[in-house]
Amino acid sequence: MDILTSLKISASGLAAQRKRMEAISSNIANAQTTRTAEGGPYRPKEVVFGSEPARESFSEILEGTLDENAQAVHATEVISTNKPPVLKYEPHHPDANKDGYVAYPDINIMRETANMINANRSYEANISAVNTAKSMAMKALEIGR
Repeated sequence: MDILTSLKISASGLAAQRKRMEAISSNIANAQTTRTAEGGPYRPKEVVFGSEPARESFSEILEGTLDENAQAVHATEVISTNKPPVLKYEPHHPDANKDGYVAYPDINIMRETANMINANRSYEANISAVNTAKSMAMKALEIGR
């Protein structure tokens, strides 16, 4: 695998983890949101990842044998989950139903925080891979002097 391919793969990982962090941040920020524009409580978001060959140009696809196992990751979509809301008895809340229950989104802050730490570590690993590739390129240029 050449240096540019490794940079492409790391860049795709950085973009995917950034998208994941955005969804997690949105979930944490809206953990207590009982009313949205669509109606009802906020629906938690999740990012779906997919992979694709790390080749872009037609010549790279034709050569195909080089780096055929190299895969780049991308966030295929951000979906709203269909988790049922959590009902809490709060009769004086403005969004309470006739029985006094308020529908809150089913968001576990601890799980979201753990997911954010995981996404952060994955992001840092991709940054480390980019820095290593950059260092290797600089060393290769020094050899050529």
